[in-house]
Amino acid sequence: MFVGPGPRARTGRVTDIVLPQGAHLPAIAAALERAGVVRSGPVFIAAAEASGAAQALKAGEYAFASGESMTQVLATIRAGKVVRHFVTIPEGVTSQAAAETLRRADYLAGAVTAPAEGAVLPETYDARRGETRAAVLARMIAARERLLAALWRGRARDLPYQSPDQAVILASIVEKETARPDERPRIAAVFINRLRLGMRLESDPTVIYGLTGGVPLGHGLRVSELASASPFNTYKVAGLPPTPIANPGRAALAAALNPAPGPDLYFVADGTGGHAFSATLEAHLKNVARWRAIELARAGQAAKPKN
Repeated sequence: MFVGPGPRARTGRVTDIVLPQGAHLPAIAAALERAGVVRSGPVFIAAAEASGAAQALKAGEYAFASGESMTQVLATIRAGKVVRHFVTIPEGVTSQAAAETLRRADYLAGAVTAPAEGAVLPETYDARRGETRAAVLARMIAARERLLAALWRGRARDLPYQSPDQAVILASIVEKETARPDERPRIAAVFINRLRLGMRLESDPTVIYGLTGGVPLGHGLRVSELASASPFNTYKVAGLPPTPIANPGRAALAAALNPAPGPDLYFVADGTGGHAFSATLEAHLKNVARWRAIELARAGQAAKPKN
């Protein structure tokens, strides 16, 4: 009776059902019968009592395949094999964007407030239906704190940071400057070398953050924008900006705390998706000229009429 095929799903191949916290065996059995997962609630109660599972059934969201036997249904609920949802926070998003991702997750509950910039670790996180958004956010923050503490303990010597928080600020700039993991330690080194020499960082993403809070401008930075009065305008203000400009991922955090060795002070796009690095202004100006020539050539190609 308990091991034979169960009823077919009413629609599709799976029946999804949420068993609420605190529900007792009769309520669970009735819910399963109403959803068409089992044919008889009373028989399910008898099976649960006979198997010893009656006091071990766990709340949560379950997905039962069409035709699952009552024995399989009982085993699934007893083991708490609930449906797993995933929340992904991409590297380099702002904390406002991370909070909005949580708000869009309709399987989560409760309100959520954006945390401090740079406070979460961009990754994919498990979440369960009915879990609060605040609880998921707390896991994201705790994950970043654990990683940062470990990286700080193993950091390179003589870095120009007074605290781990300053390393996060630099890591956020590195994150926004390149999407290539192999370049991050070298870009981190450029900014660290500049900090050591008292040079301004002159990072475009910091200027954009000061203007829009991290929302893309939709155009290249204008001269007027580069002259903006903002504590995030690293063309005007020496040192690090006051806060991170995004949430840096693992690779960017690691780069900020263990930069590549070398004397580089400049970098510019090289036309391949990466950057050309240089230790002198003279070499940098040559790299800039090459990049401008690439831009002009591409603009000319785009302007050509198509046959």
